[in-house]
Amino acid sequence: MRFFGTTWVHHDGGYVLRRVAVAAGSLAAAVAGCLVLRFAYQGLETARVGGFVNLLVIVTFAVCSAIAFRKTWEGFSRRPADPARDESLRSLRMIGFIGALLAYFFRSLAEAPGEELRRGEYETALAQYEKRRGTRTGNPAARKKPKRK
Repeated sequence: MRFFGTTWVHHDGGYVLRRVAVAAGSLAAAVAGCLVLRFAYQGLETARVGGFVNLLVIVTFAVCSAIAFRKTWEGFSRRPADPARDESLRSLRMIGFIGALLAYFFRSLAEAPGEELRRGEYETALAQYEKRRGTRTGNPAARKKPKRK
């Protein structure tokens, strides 16, 4: 929702253009990240560290990217049950940044990332507001008090 402001509420104010820009930007960032990782891998090959280390680096980035993708994707539809545990996975998400960027890209193809979560919260808050507002009958001090017999 970072790039959308309140345009997601009524899908106005350049909402579609912003979604396209976010999708293109996240995909471009993911491709750039892959290129950087490729250069790092070439550095490992040049250093001749061995097949085990090369395999370990590939597996590490693949697993971290998968975890980052899953956690980012889940974060678009619901709040974390345990924020402390989610915070402890921050380093895994940083290592697997490509997975997080790809999750952002795929979600932005359908909606603004996080729109489903925010729309649910917005509609709930709006319904609660209408319920509270509807039960009010005006100024309570101006009400007539019943006469005592």
